[in-house]
Amino acid sequence: MANNSVGNTGRVLWAGLRALLVLTVVCGVLYPLAVTGIAQLAFPGKANGSEVKVDGKVVGSELIGQTYNLPLKDGEETAAPDLKWFQPRPSNGLGTNSVNTQYSIILSGATNRSGDNEDLITWVKDAKAAVIKDNSTASYTVKPSDVPADAVTSSGSGLDPHISPEYAKLQVHRIAEKNHLTVARVDKLVADHTDGRVLGFIGEPRVNVLKLNIALKELTRG
Repeated sequence: MANNSVGNTGRVLWAGLRALLVLTVVCGVLYPLAVTGIAQLAFPGKANGSEVKVDGKVVGSELIGQTYNLPLKDGEETAAPDLKWFQPRPSNGLGTNSVNTQYSIILSGATNRSGDNEDLITWVKDAKAAVIKDNSTASYTVKPSDVPADAVTSSGSGLDPHISPEYAKLQVHRIAEKNHLTVARVDKLVADHTDGRVLGFIGEPRVNVLKLNIALKELTRG
């Protein structure tokens, strides 16, 4: 009886070990390789992180926002925005209500403060004042009522690569002045890079800031 019991236990353990090895190979090696291969063949761009390349060099991802700032000066803790480029939603400096302060992909999230929170109210007021100041030019004055919500609040993730068409258009006069372009050319640039609702009814119209700035760079080259 003892030998039979030991033999049965050995057969069960061997069967379990074989099942473990087979499932490890199938689920841990073959399945991931198959999924990766199919993704690379069918959707190579998305499978590789939706990278955006310029002249063969990766400059970012169309799914993750980034900053367009001037180099930090001695004594500065926060870099000032480089106003010759279209600016993204706040995730840096005035107006941010995000735990992500530099569009860092290591950290994502928001602080979820209530509408009557004093810190949030101060952030929004300061951000609105900064947006008005930065985007007003000699020939164009931004009014407080012109500033959309996404210009003064960060997204839930703090990584949103898009801004609203309204915020992009608010920046047109400043971009035209800083880059010595006509307002009409910059306005057309924004219109050409405005994506509509998905399937015509899902989400809101949006502008990808990275793609817009790449197009702006090409325009200034010409």
